[in-house]
Amino acid sequence: MKRLVPLALLISVCGTAVAQPAAPANILPKPLVVSLLNADPRVASARSSMDAAMLEAGIIRRSPYEWTVTAIGQQRRTDAGPNYNEWNVGIERTVRLPGKASADQDISSATLRLADATYGEVRHEAARELMTLWLDWLVSEHALTIANKGLASAKESLAAAEKRNRAGDASKLDVSLVKAEVAEQLRQGNEAKIKAAASWATLSRRFPGIERKVVDLPIPSAELGQYDTWRERILAESDVLRRVEASLLRNQGQSARAKADRVPDPTLGVFIASEQGNRERIYGVSFSMPIPSGSRSARYSQALAQENAAREDVDLAKRELEAGIARDVELASGAYESYLIAKDGAAAMTQNEAQMQRAYELGEVDLQSLLLARRQAVASSTSALQAHADTLRTHLSLLIDAHWIWGLDES
Repeated sequence: MKRLVPLALLISVCGTAVAQPAAPANILPKPLVVSLLNADPRVASARSSMDAAMLEAGIIRRSPYEWTVTAIGQQRRTDAGPNYNEWNVGIERTVRLPGKASADQDISSATLRLADATYGEVRHEAARELMTLWLDWLVSEHALTIANKGLASAKESLAAAEKRNRAGDASKLDVSLVKAEVAEQLRQGNEAKIKAAASWATLSRRFPGIERKVVDLPIPSAELGQYDTWRERILAESDVLRRVEASLLRNQGQSARAKADRVPDPTLGVFIASEQGNRERIYGVSFSMPIPSGSRSARYSQALAQENAAREDVDLAKRELEAGIARDVELASGAYESYLIAKDGAAAMTQNEAQMQRAYELGEVDLQSLLLARRQAVASSTSALQAHADTLRTHLSLLIDAHWIWGLDES
């Protein structure tokens, strides 16, 4: 179903071309994500709610009044004369005044906009959840790879220590220390394995049908884009903002309806009656209208207050969105710089560990220096992985909010 976008928003979007920042490579493909989101129970529930809202909108557009048929049978009895059977039949209907019909049309349209925005918001949040769970699992798999490399390096050091011990160049204490290091690496590897399995279990059960395919972490883009670019796009695409704007439109329609309701709807009818044994026929029309009370004005005042509250909700939503966009752009920019620093640091520490391993085998450094170098290498690789993940998470969050990936602007 195409989105119902306010005319002003269409003019704003069509009148200004927004340059789209590049998305990282190796992210989940669009066809897979669309399929997973369509099958998500929360999205399916929102889709059904949208169908119900379409029916509700149709009900609101139509008049709430129906034709009423009346029939009265009676017997006229006189003391000195005959009795007469008499009857009265008629049909009547309350008429919705023109101003109320116009207000109901506005409420109906706003109901459709609200349902559409709510559906888009649910789909948007499902996409964010999918991104988070997928990244968590992928990072845990790469953390397991780092742990396995650390274990392999520790075993290599153990072999070197045992060789030097047999040659009389290393003590049994050195061998014991390296064995303890191997045990520690085994523990860390087991924890990483458990975390990877748990992350996959969560992802695969939350979004059944996703393939367990470990890929390289997508490389973050250096060209993040400017704040104004993100702000313009996200405000134009925000389902949260569309939802509160639709709520405001509905409240405006309801306040217009309450204002019109200060004048009650009249009831018009026609009738025919028979009296004195069908010797008299009466044809007539009927008119009735409730006498308005102060409660009608009170309901109008209440509707105006609700409209004002909805207007404040729109302002609040805009402020929160702009604050969130500014925060995320700064975080994404800072995270990318941290990623580059951590990446260079990890490469240097890995090279240092390899050199220390070779130096230990040649007897040029002691065991403690080697163990320290290995721990630093593992820690720096883990930090680089986390910085990489943080950069991706902030960048993908912005792309999802802007509806620039996975066809979120088409849903």
